[in-house]
Amino acid sequence: NAALMGIKEFFKKHYNCTSERAKNTAISLLPIIGWMKTYSFKEWLLNDILSGVSTGLVAVLQGLAFSLLASIPTWYGLYAAFFPVIMYFFLGTSRHISVGSFPVLSLMVGAVVTRLVPDEGLPANITAFEGLTKEEQRVLVSASLTFLVGLFQLGMGLLQVGFIVMYLSDTLISGFTTAAAVHILISQLKFVLGLTVPGFSGPLSIIYTLESVFTQITSTNIHDLVTSIVVMVMVLGVKEINDRFKSKLKVPIPIEIIMTVIACGVSYAFNFSENHGVDVVGKIPNTFESPIAPSLQVFQMAAVDAFPIAIVGFAVAFAVAKVYSVKHDYVIDGNQELIAFGASNIFGGAFKSLAASTALSRSAVQESTGGKTQVAGLLSAIIVLVVILGIGFLLEPLPKSVLGAVVIVNLKGMLMQVVTVPYLWKKDRPDCIVWVGTCLAAIFLGLDIGLAVGLGLELLTVVFRAQFPRCSVLANISGTDIYRDRKDYVNVSIYEPEGVKIFRIPSPIFFANIDFFRDKLKDAVGFNPLRILRKRNKAVKKMKKLLKKGELTLTSNGLQATCSMPIEESEDESNMEDLDKPTDYSDLPIQVNWNAELPANIQVPPVNIHSLVLDFSVVSFLDISALKGLKAAIKEFIRINVDVYIVGCDRKNCKFFDDEIKTSIFFLTIHDAMLFINESHPPKTVSEKVMKTFGDCTSLICSFKD
Repeated sequence: NAALMGIKEFFKKHYNCTSERAKNTAISLLPIIGWMKTYSFKEWLLNDILSGVSTGLVAVLQGLAFSLLASIPTWYGLYAAFFPVIMYFFLGTSRHISVGSFPVLSLMVGAVVTRLVPDEGLPANITAFEGLTKEEQRVLVSASLTFLVGLFQLGMGLLQVGFIVMYLSDTLISGFTTAAAVHILISQLKFVLGLTVPGFSGPLSIIYTLESVFTQITSTNIHDLVTSIVVMVMVLGVKEINDRFKSKLKVPIPIEIIMTVIACGVSYAFNFSENHGVDVVGKIPNTFESPIAPSLQVFQMAAVDAFPIAIVGFAVAFAVAKVYSVKHDYVIDGNQELIAFGASNIFGGAFKSLAASTALSRSAVQESTGGKTQVAGLLSAIIVLVVILGIGFLLEPLPKSVLGAVVIVNLKGMLMQVVTVPYLWKKDRPDCIVWVGTCLAAIFLGLDIGLAVGLGLELLTVVFRAQFPRCSVLANISGTDIYRDRKDYVNVSIYEPEGVKIFRIPSPIFFANIDFFRDKLKDAVGFNPLRILRKRNKAVKKMKKLLKKGELTLTSNGLQATCSMPIEESEDESNMEDLDKPTDYSDLPIQVNWNAELPANIQVPPVNIHSLVLDFSVVSFLDISALKGLKAAIKEFIRINVDVYIVGCDRKNCKFFDDEIKTSIFFLTIHDAMLFINESHPPKTVSEKVMKTFGDCTSLICSFKD
């Protein structure tokens, strides 16, 4: 009965539906309910209207331009600036990102489109392709892929795996987007030069594209080239003015829109399409097309491609959303963002939209023009709607070379990320390797394989950092109780305490790096304690044998050899297990001074420290294998009369303590340990150091026991 009551209470507590819980669930699934209650019409509405109009105009132009990357008709890019925005308005938690097409995603979609429906040759064997033109087949592939991307994102959101984006570091994303920018730049050359270049996909596709471009370079359309250069120069120049005077400009100069209007007018006036062979946007339907069901066969053939598209789209959008949420002090929910983008892409895919994420430049426009909420996003979608249904025909004479030029200009930010490589090489070489490896792999092997390579390199760097951490010997900053690595403080008075080594390992200690830890510890102290211990045990055995045979005599100056050569002992005569045990001085009448000259030419390396401090303040855990290895290492030092202290670590037994290792070796801080060490081993005065220097010449190698 008690068990049943406990189960009943558990279900009542965790699965009981109250009005408060229902309200919180509704706000969680529909964030619009939360922020609309606090919406200030007087203060925010005008800003949202201005931002929505500005963002909508940019979204129209970018939608047309980015659709070229996906190898589908231009007006389908406009759908990506409408349908996903409507869904995100209700489900998204970010108030400032502009949802719509993103060049990297469009390029990844285009790679799948050209693989299943190539420019030359037969399309893939898909039943739904029957009776469709090549353009319609490509639109079906794009829409089905977008739908599948949405399913992946929605599934991850419902499973609460938004944390997956943490495995995509800023370095990886930077290298990946730089490679994508290179792909986009190369893909736009055919529009800028007015050439007919077939689409390539797969590894080395960028090489094949360049080869095709350069073999046709003599066929360049001068009108396309000149138009593109003029547009790029003007847009870059005005964007620079916008950046330099953004504090004085209430609204950035919409140079892309201005140049588009001018280009449309010039193209229409001089009939570029017929008179000069310039490829233009062409007919834009003034209505929405009917929704379609996705193709299951496309799902099967594109599932491997859809997952990285889903991850990249969410990662980029979440990164941008996080920046604006911190700037404007509100919270975004990663799992809800996955649900929002999943639903947006499912809805958009059903209406033949491109895969949606966010473009950095478009989001910057929405935020910088005063946008406060997604009301600005909704208004931008209305602007797109007006263009589609009402004035789209005005864009029909727009040269595609202008769209290509706009795409290339918007790549500046992504391409300039390459300047971070020298900085990474100086500050963090593993991160630099991830950046360069991801970038090169994505450029030459394709974006999907490049992303996989980047993830692999990132995991390898995690393993490398954990298995081979940067261990260091700490020194004291003069006049303080602070201990730091000498290498990090070149111009500061810093010294190592005499007779003490302070060793830090900045990572967990576990089975994979315990041997590395012990090796680095030996390097830090400058000797192998086990080797010293064995040599001392051998030396003691030799002394005992020489004493028994009368070849060592006890004098007022210690032990003196009566013969010039000692008795040599072969390695076979020594039991190695006995040599690893604590030194047995029981049959010696004197205490051996191991740092002085020994009798009968016995050689034992000196030990120049009396204390070893292990700084574990940044060690998050030790496993059983590490505990065993650490215990063995500590015992080796204790057995050669080096005191060992551990700081910044919890005292846990785990059969760690015994007759040799005591709980008293633990201290809270390095300074506490050093105070104790200075009491046990007071630092030598100047006169003592001088006496030691001269005394070493004639020192007694042994002293009588009390």
